[in-house]
Amino acid sequence: MPGYQAINSKMLQVPIGPGQEVYSKRGAMLGYTGQVSFAPSTTAGQGIGGTIGRAVAGERTAMMHVTGHGSVLFGHGGLEITVVDLHGADTLYAEADRLLVHDASLQVGTMFMGEQGGVRGMVRGAVTGQGLFTTTLMGHGSCALLSHGGVMEMPISPQRPVHVDPQAYVAHRGQVENRLTTAVGLREMIGRGSGEGFQLQLSGNGVVYVQASERKI
Repeated sequence: MPGYQAINSKMLQVPIGPGQEVYSKRGAMLGYTGQVSFAPSTTAGQGIGGTIGRAVAGERTAMMHVTGHGSVLFGHGGLEITVVDLHGADTLYAEADRLLVHDASLQVGTMFMGEQGGVRGMVRGAVTGQGLFTTTLMGHGSCALLSHGGVMEMPISPQRPVHVDPQAYVAHRGQVENRLTTAVGLREMIGRGSGEGFQLQLSGNGVVYVQASERKI
């Protein structure tokens, strides 16, 4: 069965069939053909522990479980859509509200931001608007990310760490360490209330997805 097909930069057609169920952002269905069913999902395929944590923090994102046989057209708020294919080697880290749709075959988890940098990781969540949790996707399958203005994939290597404006960060994948750094001189010049006084430094091996805007969803 064919995979995700971009109708244009803001509309995505996804085939649904046996062994090809998906979870989608609630309210993102634009139209469909065939015998397709939509059911609210509180876990979207992830463990109950992570779901409870998100609920307590008020960060749970409503999802739909899409099953049946046909095809569904997805889009959300006129935002740009980027398809990411996972082949089992890497883990994708993304904000839950950035996920438009993902294959049910992917293993979904919730990571507490404190696990990546302790208190700094939690501060990073506050600065980026990401909150205390991020979503992880592993395995073989596809997912689609939302962004303002599309994304650029910036490769990360041990010899070439990448610095990203926290508000422009969308997701990353691979064996990557990331931490929030303070650009002291820049903060003094621009103003302490500006998000540009902070940067995300990503190092290791992987890719970071950077959107063409500082707007959040």
